[in-house]
Amino acid sequence: MADQTPASFGPASIGYVPSSPLARTLTDSQRSFFERIPKVELHCHLLGAVRRDTFLDLAEKHAAPLSREDVEGFYHRGSKPIGVLRVLRALEAHLLLAPEDFHRIAYEYLEDAAAGGIRHTEFFWNPTATIRDAGLPYEAAVSGILSGMREALADFDISSLLIPSIDREAPAADALAMVEQVVAHPDPLVAGIGIDYREPDGPPEMFAAAYALAKRHGLRATAHAGEFGMPWTNVATVVDDIGVDRVDHGYTIVDNPDLARSYAQRGLLFTIVPTNSYYLRTLDPDRWALDHPIRRMAQLGLKMHPNTDDPTLHHVSPAGAWELMYTHLGFDVADLRAMMLNGIDGSWASDAQRAEWRAEWPAEFDAIAVQTGIGTI
Repeated sequence: MADQTPASFGPASIGYVPSSPLARTLTDSQRSFFERIPKVELHCHLLGAVRRDTFLDLAEKHAAPLSREDVEGFYHRGSKPIGVLRVLRALEAHLLLAPEDFHRIAYEYLEDAAAGGIRHTEFFWNPTATIRDAGLPYEAAVSGILSGMREALADFDISSLLIPSIDREAPAADALAMVEQVVAHPDPLVAGIGIDYREPDGPPEMFAAAYALAKRHGLRATAHAGEFGMPWTNVATVVDDIGVDRVDHGYTIVDNPDLARSYAQRGLLFTIVPTNSYYLRTLDPDRWALDHPIRRMAQLGLKMHPNTDDPTLHHVSPAGAWELMYTHLGFDVADLRAMMLNGIDGSWASDAQRAEWRAEWPAEFDAIAVQTGIGTI
């Protein structure tokens, strides 16, 4: 996309986003700031990062019942963005049938992330449908992902951790079985578990036993909650009852300001997504940036960190997600610097690695801000 982006569209590295009364314009040099700054990614779905050409290749390889038009439609993002869950289901059922398929998409995702300035990423993958529908054992599928991660570290100097996630649209017994597989096949690159897919179909309390099993075996925990306009009580359940280390999305916590402030005091991290399709299609396009709960979360003092979620399907690069926070949602350079540090603190990398990043990245961030002319802290 050219730099002269129409006013009704977002930054050059993002698809359709309504204009914002808070909008800032950028020079090319200023725009490069968002790509160059060091950052982690803590909220990305592997199946939402599959390149379109790879999707087409895999469809042909496995003779999937999908036309080219079907695949092209999966990657369309119009003025009313729709959810991407149907795309993920198509991948699970028809395209990701062998370890080498998982190796390819993991390696390519990490290559793309590294190109966007990501130094470390912790990404989600749902094993349940792969085991159930594709008939591929957990250990075979995860071996492909892990080999892609290790190869990408060598080739692109990007570290990564995998987060196998509960499919909340499946029965609670399937979640427990998934965690049992994770526990039975441990690997240092598998750091913890999460939960995703449609929140209205699976309240978090259904999966408390699966989380408890994971935590007994030393795995970390995160959860999608408050994503589809579901009540703040879902956020409270994952934090106070299940005991997650961080929350993915979590927007409706703003409906309980007192609880939100208590989470702010605890330093709980929320991995937010500025391109979340629920809010882009439900908020008034003329006010979406002003009314977005991300802004209210900041006002309540919550620690946040911006992420891509489903980069190829949302048409957003890592740089684009950070840029949107600045150009459309009203956050300044100092806010972004704090979010960079939030990402370091909230990551599941080793203590030594996080200490190294904290020692080095702030000065690098400040230097890039000056070099690109976007401002100083």
